[in-house]
Amino acid sequence: MSAARVLGLVGWSGSGKTTLLLKLIPRLAARGARVATLKHAHHGFDVDLPGKDSYEHRKAGACEVIVSSARRWAQIHELGDAAEATLAQLLQRVSPCDLILVEGFKSEQHAKLEVFRQAVGKAALHPSDPRIIAIASDQPFPQARIPVLDLNDVAAIADLVEARAEPLEAVLTALAGR
Repeated sequence: MSAARVLGLVGWSGSGKTTLLLKLIPRLAARGARVATLKHAHHGFDVDLPGKDSYEHRKAGACEVIVSSARRWAQIHELGDAAEATLAQLLQRVSPCDLILVEGFKSEQHAKLEVFRQAVGKAALHPSDPRIIAIASDQPFPQARIPVLDLNDVAAIADLVEARAEPLEAVLTALAGR
């Protein structure tokens, strides 16, 4: 396994970031890549359900809950009043893999693919973000100075992801402002 590489997917809510990720992951995995994802949520969320032991442990005040079985394990860390984890901190917690696809964190300093749909009705992000290295869109951007890919051409997007993802260490350095 090679050192992990990182590429972000950014775009406005409803642009299709998750839909594209769900198509990219199996495509990249079929090419032999071990793919991890890291998703930013703008709100509180639960990964466990009321009535399940992990949920009840967390609600009772546990600051961290690990659930393990023969098939998978999950770690839930409760922040309480502490600051939200940074992208750099989260990237350092990802288990060894070949590729980390980051959904969200659009203001961070890592290489990003913009997912753009005209129907969302918001302005494109790439003109004001030099870290956006390409656009996956349902419309052409003839004025763009970066590659524009058809949002439905998953093979071409997977090629771009493999070619342009950055080494994890370089991303951590950029995030640290060095």
